[in-house]
Amino acid sequence: MDEGNRLRQATRLIRALLRHQKRTFVIACTGAAVFAACTVASAIVVRWMIDDVITPRFRDGHVGAGTVAMVLGTLILLGFVRAVGVVVRRTWAGRTAWGVTERLSAQVIDRLAAQPVPWHRRQTTGDLITRAGVDAEASTAVLQPLPFASGVVVLVFLSSAWLMVTDIPLGIAAVCVFPLLIALNVGYQRKVDRFYHSAQNELGRLSSAVHESFEGVVVVKSFGAEHRETERLAVIAERLREARLGAVRLRSTFEALLDGVPSVVNIALLMAGAFRVRSGAMSVGELTSFIYLFTLLVFPLRLIGFTLSELPHSLAGWGRIRSLLDQPVEADPIGSLLRGTDNGVHVRDLHYSHDGEREVLSGVTAEIPSGRTVAVVGATGSGKTTLLHLIAGIIAPTEGSVTVPERGAEIVFQEAFLLAGTVLDNINLGADVPSDAVELALQVAEAGFVHQLPQGLDTEIGERGVGLSGGQRQRLALTRALVRRPAVLLLDDTTSALDPTTEARVIANLRAALTSTTVVAVASRPSTIALADDVLYLVDGQVVAHGLHDELMASVPSYRELIEAFEHDRESHD
Repeated sequence: MDEGNRLRQATRLIRALLRHQKRTFVIACTGAAVFAACTVASAIVVRWMIDDVITPRFRDGHVGAGTVAMVLGTLILLGFVRAVGVVVRRTWAGRTAWGVTERLSAQVIDRLAAQPVPWHRRQTTGDLITRAGVDAEASTAVLQPLPFASGVVVLVFLSSAWLMVTDIPLGIAAVCVFPLLIALNVGYQRKVDRFYHSAQNELGRLSSAVHESFEGVVVVKSFGAEHRETERLAVIAERLREARLGAVRLRSTFEALLDGVPSVVNIALLMAGAFRVRSGAMSVGELTSFIYLFTLLVFPLRLIGFTLSELPHSLAGWGRIRSLLDQPVEADPIGSLLRGTDNGVHVRDLHYSHDGEREVLSGVTAEIPSGRTVAVVGATGSGKTTLLHLIAGIIAPTEGSVTVPERGAEIVFQEAFLLAGTVLDNINLGADVPSDAVELALQVAEAGFVHQLPQGLDTEIGERGVGLSGGQRQRLALTRALVRRPAVLLLDDTTSALDPTTEARVIANLRAALTSTTVVAVASRPSTIALADDVLYLVDGQVVAHGLHDELMASVPSYRELIEAFEHDRESHD
């Protein structure tokens, strides 16, 4: 990457970061400029003190009290103002950096929330978490030292002027060192750039892999794959380690040069200055002031290097955030649903395929009248769950249309996802639900077990509901859908973890309590299927039959064979 392009990238980055924090940044830079001015002024006072106080005291044996008081008073005042400048710079630089970080994180989270379910299914959770957290902080890392670096620029100009005024030959020698130090910083920044980009990308991969591994900890341990997962994570961690070690090695070399070059120059200036004092071209105070100011410049100049070293880090984080924010918000599949005037579900010539590959659903047409309970039956891979997702608006059809009530549909998945909060939090999900509605939903879902928990509805159930059984989680997820009084209730094998008796009570409760609600349930238990008003039978993504269970048993051989297989499978598991 050439320097011109790098400079343009850095300029765009800083302008973008400071778009909403200009005021706090200007205040921080003002504090840094005050500190720089007071630093140069302190060197002037040092010369004044030596030439007008210390030297006369040794030469003449006395010095005026007023002169001493004025010099000390000026030093104290400059020290106080410098301290104020430091406090202002650090305080407002911190407010700038954290304000921008908060805004970036909020933008990332808002964009993640705006993207629909299909988009999220193509991402890795760990990588998205990294962009909202680690990458946001990395992007703003350059803002903390930037005000000080701006003050250093002011300090360099003021110091150069003062050094030249004090003694032109020595001033020229000292000022010529500044480009060398800046060149060291620029060279370091150019070489370390690739290490920071690599480290930031590997950090995102590691976060994603760790999150995935912990999410599937039960599977990993059940299949004895701990060693494999450890090796997989170790490979990514090693790449991250190598990238960061490469940056550290460069930084160590850079630090040594930045320490060594000014020290050597300082010794040379001191020796040359001694000859200048001996010849009468300089006073002792001027030489002391000169060396004092040059020495003070060494540490601030390192801050320029620190700022430049943070720039690749920030560019890497910013690039990852922009790659997310620049992605257009995809159309929400729920917008593809047509809205009807009743509680029925109307599916017409529905087609769906994954990325243009084999069709999962092909020409599905079905009319489900309001208030009916329909069981969707089919072998594995026949498209049952896909049909429910299309009706729920989670995915959009490739062709055809789905018409649902104005109020939409609520879906309950086979794998019930619960949050690490209380039972009531998981039921309400932030909605203001009356307590009597919660109790009614619990009764319908046969979820009265919650009252037997240690704190009842206020019991913390742990991440993903780890404190509950599979059947309890399913009933709690069903309760969550029921409190919203859905016009259409979609059940994706929701009662698969329940025993047949409890499942029959739940289905009977649903029929009794939701008289106007249309229920579409993927089912694989003959007892559940028999309780439905009618059956929608799918084979390879197509509707083969739609009618009463008994009629299909008598007239559709493949349906009868499938039900018999379901029954045999249930008996073998019992």
